[in-house]
Amino acid sequence: MPNLLECGRIINTHGVRGELKVEPWCDSPDLFGQLTRLYVGGQPYQLETARPHKSFMLCKLAGIDSLEQAMALKNQTLFLDRAEVPLEEGAYFIADIIGFEAYDRRTESVIGALREIRPAPSADLYCIEREGREILIPAVPAFVHKVDFANKRIEFDTIQGMLPDEN
Repeated sequence: MPNLLECGRIINTHGVRGELKVEPWCDSPDLFGQLTRLYVGGQPYQLETARPHKSFMLCKLAGIDSLEQAMALKNQTLFLDRAEVPLEEGAYFIADIIGFEAYDRRTESVIGALREIRPAPSADLYCIEREGREILIPAVPAFVHKVDFANKRIEFDTIQGMLPDEN
């Protein structure tokens, strides 16, 4: 069984020949063009075509050839096989760092745990949970010092006022 990772959601159909309108959950929708198969409900489908359409992707899966077949997949989550995605040096999947300990080098203390990464216009935001409170840190090199997979830890370089007890 392949190691699957969520990559998008089928939000609608497109046309009458089984094409799917997909909301991509990847850094770049171009990733769909590199894949050979997608998974829906654990079932593998050959990816015949993938093309951008506004902020979405239009995907054609083998065996889904009618509007009715496509409608049956609406609102389903799409998965990809991690083995099909070549990562550049230093790149990682977001799912692999959720739960990592968040350490601040400035205060020399653990500030919480990474709970999610939210997309934002200028840079994604690391959402750190600390005692029921949320700390937001932009995912930019100025603040993210190091991702340490061996110790499941992310080291941050915060600035004064970024942490909630400093305001």
